[in-house]
Amino acid sequence: MATEQEISEFLKSVEKRAFKRSVYHVRDEDAALDIVQDSMIKLCEHYSDKPAAELPMLFQRILSNSTLDFFRRRKTRNALFSNMSDFEVAGEDGEFDLLETLEALEDSEGTESAQTSTERAQTLREIDSEVQQLPARQREAFLMRYWEEMDVAETAAAMGCSEGSVKTHCSRAVQALSKALKAKGISL
Repeated sequence: MATEQEISEFLKSVEKRAFKRSVYHVRDEDAALDIVQDSMIKLCEHYSDKPAAELPMLFQRILSNSTLDFFRRRKTRNALFSNMSDFEVAGEDGEFDLLETLEALEDSEGTESAQTSTERAQTLREIDSEVQQLPARQREAFLMRYWEEMDVAETAAAMGCSEGSVKTHCSRAVQALSKALKAKGISL
């Protein structure tokens, strides 16, 4: 059974990686933070009686399930509601004018041009598309090593293979991504 100290240290050690992984999946920092917090709470509530060695695998599974739950809830909500209220900012007269709100957003500092935003979104879609086209084991190793920042030993344990296999999968993934992105004119 893991002690409170062990659970606390484990959660501190995975917090940033879990957040980065969630942001990658849901592309929304607030939602990613909620997913990670919910996952941590579930781990503490339901699995604190497990040995400390089992916590990493349990947490990964909980985090994956919480991410899937997020997408299910969002799909259901989007099917049922249209959220024009997301833009709603009532004026002094209590009336809402979408055009005024959009003009205010365009005039605020820190906004980027539509062209820059579109180019960035297209580049991210291309990268995401190329990552999705990698063979499953290469994609898994690549995301664990470089997105979740797991070390080789952790990745090998999570994938159920040797450390050498992880290194090989990662190397092949990086080469394939580099070649595919260069062919599309994307240099990072």
